[in-house]
Amino acid sequence: MSTDLIAPHGGELINRLATAQEKQDFLAQADSLPRVQLDERATSDLVMIAIGGFSPINGFMGQNDYLGVVKEMRLANNLPWSVPITLSVTSAVAAPLEIGSLVRLDDPDGKFIGVLQLTEKYTYDKQLEAENVYRTDEEKHPGVKVVYDQGEINLAGPVWLLERSEHPQFPKYQIDPAASRAMFQEKGWKTIVGFQTRNPIHRAHEYIIKCALEIVDGLFLHPLVGATKSDDIPADVRMRCYEIMIENYFPQDRVILAINPSAMRYAGPREAIFHALIRKNYGCTHFIVGRDHAGVGDYYGTYDAQEIFGEFTPQELGIIPLKFEHAFYCTLTEQMATAKTSPANKDERIHLSGTKVRAMLREGKTPPPQFSRPKVAQELARAMKVN
Repeated sequence: MSTDLIAPHGGELINRLATAQEKQDFLAQADSLPRVQLDERATSDLVMIAIGGFSPINGFMGQNDYLGVVKEMRLANNLPWSVPITLSVTSAVAAPLEIGSLVRLDDPDGKFIGVLQLTEKYTYDKQLEAENVYRTDEEKHPGVKVVYDQGEINLAGPVWLLERSEHPQFPKYQIDPAASRAMFQEKGWKTIVGFQTRNPIHRAHEYIIKCALEIVDGLFLHPLVGATKSDDIPADVRMRCYEIMIENYFPQDRVILAINPSAMRYAGPREAIFHALIRKNYGCTHFIVGRDHAGVGDYYGTYDAQEIFGEFTPQELGIIPLKFEHAFYCTLTEQMATAKTSPANKDERIHLSGTKVRAMLREGKTPPPQFSRPKVAQELARAMKVN
């Protein structure tokens, strides 16, 4: 790997894909190994560990790493990490499992997809995790609900993914960290900005992305297609909107569109750090952090996700956050702007948010051109069956 690219977090890109021999050995033991069935989030975590997206993590977290992350946002070796990556099961499932043994991991459909070498079983404090990671213990917060609903024992140890299967919907956009790094090198990009999204790209996002693109070599547009909230716009609709955006409104040789297979936690500020470190593993040098990044409801202050980066030194994070104000359409200057660049008063600003657009679509309205590029608005309207 060339030294031109940013190093993965911790210095080495983790690869936990089983070799052909390992896969053969695991499959031979398929019926004799104890089984644990993963939910959707744990399945995507397994994939992210295996492909190096969560480097330096090579398995589900042991107690020392878990407590360090929950309390201090650091792994046991002091490396920054903000979100626990755990495999939680009930006491009944955990009881017969022996430390040191291999455990078969099945996906939600019961398919054998991975193996865990069990090194630890430990109990944990759900309320502590909720309050520290999500800054609330309210069960109506979707991330907290997951914690409260999951089992009371965490299983830990290194994992193997039997095979990296093709994404059923978006195979051509399945670009894993080793591949994205190779693509950046091939294009001669030294600086790359990552952009995380779970919404279609509206003009506010476009403006922020293009501001960032002015100062780097390329854009890694990395929408999340793992588990999201039920009211988020469906992944296939969003992907088509991203394609339309790139085809019509961006220089195509400066953008790579790829899917992010990780699951959304809705952990606000902590998830902003988590998202930045993931993009560092994919080879990004910069990461856009906008208003209320990865937030939900009113649990986080508008710019909390930007301020949390101040809790680490730039050297230990390694990736540079690009912090943007809320963008809006300024009717005074007839362009997109932020409070930093627009003299307009409140009445002269048209604020754009994914939530507003979703509400308009549900009401049968097509977003106006100040909100959304016409071709994107048309696609959204078509997909949401609005005329």
